[in-house]
Amino acid sequence: MMTDTDVLVVGAGPSGLALGIDLARRGVDALVVEKAGGLFPGSRGKGLQPRTMEVFDDLGVLDAIRAAGGTYPVGMIWKDGRREGEHAMFDPVEESEDSPYTEPWMVPQWRTQEILRARLEELGGRIAFGREVTGLAQDEDGVTVRFASGPGLRARYAVAADGGRSTVRRALGIGMTGETVDPHPMLVADVRITGLDRDNWHLFPPGPGAGFMAVCPLAGTEDFQVVAQFPEGTEVDLSPDGVRALVAARSHLAPEDVTQVRWASDFRPRAALADRFRHGRVFLAGDAAHVHSPAGGQGLNTSVQDAHNLGWKLGAVLRDGAGPALLDTYEEERRPIAAEMLGVSTGVHRGELRRGAATRQLGLGYRESSLTEETRTAPGPVRAGDRAPDALLDGARLFDAFRGPHWTLVALGAEAPALPDRVRVVRAGAQEPYGRGLFLVRPDGYVGWSGDQAAGLTDYLGRFGTDQNASLGT
Repeated sequence: MMTDTDVLVVGAGPSGLALGIDLARRGVDALVVEKAGGLFPGSRGKGLQPRTMEVFDDLGVLDAIRAAGGTYPVGMIWKDGRREGEHAMFDPVEESEDSPYTEPWMVPQWRTQEILRARLEELGGRIAFGREVTGLAQDEDGVTVRFASGPGLRARYAVAADGGRSTVRRALGIGMTGETVDPHPMLVADVRITGLDRDNWHLFPPGPGAGFMAVCPLAGTEDFQVVAQFPEGTEVDLSPDGVRALVAARSHLAPEDVTQVRWASDFRPRAALADRFRHGRVFLAGDAAHVHSPAGGQGLNTSVQDAHNLGWKLGAVLRDGAGPALLDTYEEERRPIAAEMLGVSTGVHRGELRRGAATRQLGLGYRESSLTEETRTAPGPVRAGDRAPDALLDGARLFDAFRGPHWTLVALGAEAPALPDRVRVVRAGAQEPYGRGLFLVRPDGYVGWSGDQAAGLTDYLGRFGTDQNASLGT
């Protein structure tokens, strides 16, 4: 049976767009479909963690992301119309050469998605809006997807990136296991406000019979994001007048100080994890696979990193001749990470964890993965399975060498063997934080293999396809 595309990505959110970018730069024919008529219009996932900034560096969108956003402001606690004092929203982190991005970067979700869309289209990727998936069927060769209107599509693989209420996940019969993080309903809205400075994240503690409210200036825009908690059982009024009344009731502002309500939504914080991340030729990514409380800013970030993990593996199977069993490692690697991050999100929401090292996601890795081989007799601080840190080698940054869809061999005080063109080689003397040895860095920025010498390296690379003529790409 003929196929219309190699990969059909359902959902044009952060994970779907990031996956589309990664596939496009690998020469994989992919189509992103979205049931809405355009991109998501709100700010909900506004925090980009340092590890996601590294991913965006690799995907070629970091400059645009940095230009579109800014750092988080200091929290300011208000009471009875008076400033009561500052509140640090994040634990401080010292800058280091191995981690160029140490603090979360604020970009409203709608703007992040615009940037990802522009990069996808720059690479020749495609998005089809107004395409609502209603069902699918699989066979040994591919997936046939049905839509509410128009003809169906045939793909070799499909990826469900269609959100927490994923139609594809439900069609596959994959359950979600989770809990209610907080029974209190929440409102989130993008508004224009006069009477508040843009130098602070304004915090209004709970009053009698009412929950807290926070008003955060959205970097790179004229908007503020309002987040408010309500008593259990409350029906949240999302109308502009309802949002104005809320702001006036919980602050010193008047209703008319809210000059515009641009977007509003309600939700009940929950944490849930899909029982499986793969069913045959269909994969789950992003909110379709894991649903977080927004506290701590882990949902969007974990979702983008799902895409970064899956993209190079689909490319290896579809373009480089790797065996399809490689795709099994997507669930093996990403589901435990998602479960860990769900625990972090829930802990931050309940006040059990600070926004610190765990929320930055730089310590995540795959040491227990079946793709990880550590062959050194005395491994140093960086081991196979770890995120490959940045370093300055002879005046050049390692992250500059990593950027792109290729593998990278970092040879530090050790002899590098001849390798296929698709492996970029960087040579230098022993260097902190790596130490001495050979470090083969996967396309997603994690050390896959490390050794004191090259024995076993070629065999390891052979697991991922060994097209000797494959280029480094762009």
